[in-house]
Amino acid sequence: MGPICMKDTGKYGRGIYAVRDIKNGELIEESPVFISPKNERKYLKKTVIFDYCFNWEKHQTAIALGYGSLFNHSYTPNAKFINNYDQLSISFYAIRDIKEGEEITINYNGDPEDQTPVWFDVIE
Repeated sequence: MGPICMKDTGKYGRGIYAVRDIKNGELIEESPVFISPKNERKYLKKTVIFDYCFNWEKHQTAIALGYGSLFNHSYTPNAKFINNYDQLSISFYAIRDIKEGEEITINYNGDPEDQTPVWFDVIE
């Protein structure tokens, strides 16, 4: 069993939580992705799926499988993600120690310290 599970956050739907302590730098999840070509982005924007997508190289859109699209956003995240273009996957790593039962969050802007506004109201 992996170090995470999905459950209701009680404030904004589903989220990903640690089922055991996770160490700083530890790989949390490796999510395979489907790549949507640049010319299909306008169609994805009209669906709920777009809220769960990642930007990919050359203006493409990635749809992460597994738990990848269920990590919630935070401007003070405890994890980061790295796009693996050659492997068609996204890796999620702890950027500090995470305690069992703690929600695991990422900054949707890519850089854990990027404070650029996102497309929704952030609940911290």
